[in-house]
Amino acid sequence: MNEPQLEIYEFDEFRVDVSKRLLTKGDGGQIPLTPKVFDTLLYLVRHTGKVIEKDELMREIWTDSVVEENNLNQNISILRRVFGEKPGEQRFIVTIAGHGYRFVPEVRPIVNFGFGIADIKTDGQKTDGKNRIQNRAWLVAFAVLSVFALGAAGFYLWRGDDKPIDAPIKTIAVLPFKPLVLESRNEDLELGMADTLIAKLSGGEEIIVRPLSAIRRYSSVEQDSLTAGRELGVDSILDGTIQTWGDRIRISAKLLRTSDGKQLWAGQFDEKFIDIFDVQDAISERVAAALKIRLGGKKHSTENLEAYQLYMKGRYHIAKGTPSDLRTSIPYFEQAIDIDPGYALAYTGLSQAYGVLGSTGDMPPAEAVPKARAAERKALEIDDTLGEAHTSHCMGTFWYGWDWQSAEKECLRALEIDPNNSDFHGNYALVLSNTGRHAEALAEVKRARELNPLNLAQVALEGQYLLHAGRADEALDRLQKTSELEPNFWMPHLFAASAYIEKGMFAEAIAESRKEKELSGGNVIPFGTYALAKSGKRDEARAALKELLKLSATKYVSPYNVALIYNALDERDSALDWLEKGYEQRDPKMTFLKVEPKWNNLRSDPRFISLLKRMKLE
Repeated sequence: MNEPQLEIYEFDEFRVDVSKRLLTKGDGGQIPLTPKVFDTLLYLVRHTGKVIEKDELMREIWTDSVVEENNLNQNISILRRVFGEKPGEQRFIVTIAGHGYRFVPEVRPIVNFGFGIADIKTDGQKTDGKNRIQNRAWLVAFAVLSVFALGAAGFYLWRGDDKPIDAPIKTIAVLPFKPLVLESRNEDLELGMADTLIAKLSGGEEIIVRPLSAIRRYSSVEQDSLTAGRELGVDSILDGTIQTWGDRIRISAKLLRTSDGKQLWAGQFDEKFIDIFDVQDAISERVAAALKIRLGGKKHSTENLEAYQLYMKGRYHIAKGTPSDLRTSIPYFEQAIDIDPGYALAYTGLSQAYGVLGSTGDMPPAEAVPKARAAERKALEIDDTLGEAHTSHCMGTFWYGWDWQSAEKECLRALEIDPNNSDFHGNYALVLSNTGRHAEALAEVKRARELNPLNLAQVALEGQYLLHAGRADEALDRLQKTSELEPNFWMPHLFAASAYIEKGMFAEAIAESRKEKELSGGNVIPFGTYALAKSGKRDEARAALKELLKLSATKYVSPYNVALIYNALDERDSALDWLEKGYEQRDPKMTFLKVEPKWNNLRSDPRFISLLKRMKLE
């Protein structure tokens, strides 16, 4: 009497168990596949080496329905990602143009009848007696080893090499995790995993971790991790895949050396979703062990899974940076706080969303400021060891509190907690620049750029700080380099328009301002209107000013911007009247009053001097 047949195929580092309909890697990690994707793989494996026509594959896989060729293409694409194929590589599945596909690895078939070994034939392959004996011996050894492995599995499934690496690693980027199956993609979870691991690995001086603002652009499923690592200028990359089904989550992670692609560590985790915090702890601990660094000791800001998921959704939208996404993020942070009122990070997210909307004028400061400030204070009250809480308080105190010493103190405290955080250095640079400490500001923003060379906003702001330090030519050079990095980024054009005004190159300033308006989707641009007035096109400048004043009836308009245009038209009293309105409304742009050279003609005016004194900028 025969025992039930167990049909198994091995190739490269993978194993296909037909009876269990399971694909695993050599290290034991299970890879979830949808039924049709598994059927596609099995057909390819059973016909390895043979060119299989697309029609044949579709007929065999979708036996009970007629489908489009795109369904097959998607299955092949998923398998390529599972096998780790780079675009165009075709190490496992070769596309035969005009025909179909050929599965090329050497397939080692195994059949187990319980106490005996039988042959399995694949196209062009068979197992002889000698191989049957080897297979049986291998299976016995595998069974023994499995017993030990299961006993040691413990709380979670993990396979990997924790040996510390020899060559020192000084910089690392944690890339957004990729979906193993595209159809079940969850982008906020993928970015959230990276965000959490960045936070856990940051905080010490032993290694520099690129922030979320640097890595969020690498979320494409087709992104090559080594290419991303080289663009980010890091020694190593932590990359991974993520898959959820039901109440379970499966995560595979690997640490790669950027220079040669060598795998330094890898691990697989298969857990209930409620245990995601333990998985994150395990990954960060093993990466830290491999890199020979100490973790910064950051604890989870919440232990509530639902609150964490809402926070990740908020972070996903806030990372996009558009006004609509910032508004979308707010309810997620608020819901997370409702569930866990002690969730400090959710308060920092809420503060950031309201703070940016208020500082850009996309929300009236009178509405945004109280909410931003309340959130930042609550975050500090809950956890004053959180760097994000201190930098949030720094920015709120700077933009709205106009308490420069307290703002500096909070920025320095954030840097004390996390000295390699580029965003913290960038925020401190802004405080230093706007209070006239130009040399210190340029040193801080340079450090921010070194820590995160792809943060285009910080690189553009360096141009602004150079301009405010009286170095217009250097500012234009920096802004040009920023535009070369990303031609469709609006910010360098804004600052370039300002720099050209200082050089008396008004035509260039107008062109840059129009480019900035085109890319940002903004309305009337103050620097462009200022340049029109200074170049003699006063009627055009007045028309633009009239349009801005009309807009102010339906939308918040910065009084500072209106004052700037009046000053260009040599209407001193109107300019000062609007600056007074900016002071009364706590317009965040008033923080540039001390260093913006376009106010130089008013610096001896008693009303202007009084404003500076009341703002404690003199």
